[in-house]
Amino acid sequence: MVKAVVGEESQLQLAEDRLSQSSAPAQVGLVIGKLSTCLDRGFVYDLAPTPQNDAGQPACSVLEPAKDSRKKGSKPKSQSSDSSSSLLIDKDWVAEHARQVSRMMVGGIRVVGIYVWASEAAFKNSTMVLCQTVKGVAEAASLLEDDLDERLLIHICYSPRRWTCRNCTLSSNITSSSLRPCDFKMGKVLTSLQTFKCFYNFDLRLPIYREKALKSETLVGVLRNGISNYVKELQGAKAMIDGNLVVNDETCTTDGLHEVELLLPFMKDMYIEAYSQKDVVGIVNFTGSVCTFSFLNSKEPVSQAVADIKDDIIRSLLSRLDIICDEADEDVGPNDDVIKETRNDSSSEKPVSQLVLHSLRKNCNLSLPRRVFVPWLAGTFICDYLQASETLEVLKDHCVELMSMEAPNDASKILEPEEESLRVTTTSFWDVVLPYSSMSSSSQEKNREITGKATNLKTMKSPNVNFIAAIVILLLSVLVGYFFCQKIIVHCVNICW
Repeated sequence: MVKAVVGEESQLQLAEDRLSQSSAPAQVGLVIGKLSTCLDRGFVYDLAPTPQNDAGQPACSVLEPAKDSRKKGSKPKSQSSDSSSSLLIDKDWVAEHARQVSRMMVGGIRVVGIYVWASEAAFKNSTMVLCQTVKGVAEAASLLEDDLDERLLIHICYSPRRWTCRNCTLSSNITSSSLRPCDFKMGKVLTSLQTFKCFYNFDLRLPIYREKALKSETLVGVLRNGISNYVKELQGAKAMIDGNLVVNDETCTTDGLHEVELLLPFMKDMYIEAYSQKDVVGIVNFTGSVCTFSFLNSKEPVSQAVADIKDDIIRSLLSRLDIICDEADEDVGPNDDVIKETRNDSSSEKPVSQLVLHSLRKNCNLSLPRRVFVPWLAGTFICDYLQASETLEVLKDHCVELMSMEAPNDASKILEPEEESLRVTTTSFWDVVLPYSSMSSSSQEKNREITGKATNLKTMKSPNVNFIAAIVILLLSVLVGYFFCQKIIVHCVNICW
């Protein structure tokens, strides 16, 4: 349970000045920071205002009471409207903003709640709608099931000017009693963060089960289930930081960039099993390299940085799948670099969200977006994902619209460590089995060929042997006859004499 919250003084002061100069009666946005369970403290790094919706309307506005609601003898309008006004919040739009911003976060930085700029009366009269907005943001920004069950609600009051923070406990039946006040103060938070970097290579082979394939399971469904199952295996990995094995909950005392290497148990792969065609109709091979960063408070143990990196790897993989699905839902036709199927009829290609694997007989290749990193605050980074056909201009637009920040004009400051996109390859069951059968059949044919050659050699050798034997016998007969004739001639000569 978070009992105290510390906000970055420099960033929050800038946000307050921006709000006071905007002359807006109300505004809602996202709180970006971290909730540390080991310290029972929350850290606020920055505030990101929610942009206007597709209709050009603000996400938050003040709802004044109806004119006929005031009875005779009531207070003047200037007094009654202020005390009975409430906030009208587009909860779905704020949740969508949180969903897209959460993709841009790296390890140790999250969307931890919402803030609202409003009067004291409007805030008190809108407690329920604020709680529902916080819950919607938590659900939209959460990709994993074991996420924290609390978020922050920061109120910036402009009359009188003050900051207050409340901890909102999430539940299925959230009410105004779910809000609990917590201590809030400003200080220097970003300058004490330590940076950890990890480059993780993975190679997942996910079976396509016949039972699920017959139920029209999609490629994204297979990948999502495989990644969710991979969480337990990744959580059991050991870690080395700067070449030293992490064994205790010790803190990091050195500055600079720390290299993290994850070590999975040798030959411990839950996907290496024997299957038959009755169980499996294909295999999905998911390979690539993920670059991740984690930012740790100086008082947190290094094991927290390792946990944040593991969490960021899974979130990054799931975020890329969501981006692919979002583009398919928008009816954006896939290009050759995104989906390629070995089929002659190109018009029959479907978006990946509609690619059903029940009749998988041909291979399919899928390229996921690559991750790039943008400098953010005090040496930290946020990220974005680019398709092969997209440029850095898309990245700049996202930074301005979602994070209310300007992306660097110098492209050299943008990190692009993932040189290649993550690759997904589907292979049918028989494409996996037939190479071995073809090898065995070819070896049998070779054996047959060798046997046939041996038989031919034997049949060729047998007449040769007979011919040589006949010549030898003939020579022996000639020699025997010659000696025999010599003896007869000598005998006849002796008789004549």
